[in-house]
Amino acid sequence: MSVETKLQEMGLTVPEAPKPVAAYVPALRVGDYIYTSGQIPFVNGELKYKGKVGKDLTPEDAYEAAKICCLNCLSVIKGQVGDLNQVKQIVKVVGFVNSGPGFQGQPGVINGASELLGQVFGTKGQHARSAVGVNELPLDAAVEVEMIVQVSS
Repeated sequence: MSVETKLQEMGLTVPEAPKPVAAYVPALRVGDYIYTSGQIPFVNGELKYKGKVGKDLTPEDAYEAAKICCLNCLSVIKGQVGDLNQVKQIVKVVGFVNSGPGFQGQPGVINGASELLGQVFGTKGQHARSAVGVNELPLDAAVEVEMIVQVSS
């Protein structure tokens, strides 16, 4: 079953890749690896989740934001290879959580991205990961996610 068919069965779609908000490219391919830039939870050009997790947003909201960030990463990867079935392995996920004072649930928030990748890619979705709490993110986004992915040559 194709990756996009699996996503559709889950009620999800790979969106059109968000436009960069500064001077960078959304992804860069080097050999068999694609490095995405950090993606924030844009849906149809609008930032869906803003603010600090644990203060302005619940961890559950931020988990959903991480899923959106992950889908945006997949969209820029698709833009590089044309077909998400070319993904051989999700290598690394880095997630940043705009954290309110005392919030320490960053790993649970970034599970939104990690669990989605596992559901969609199976063992190819297993990856190394960092989940980092930060004081601010661009545009006051709740979450930002970036990935390194190995693809077929």
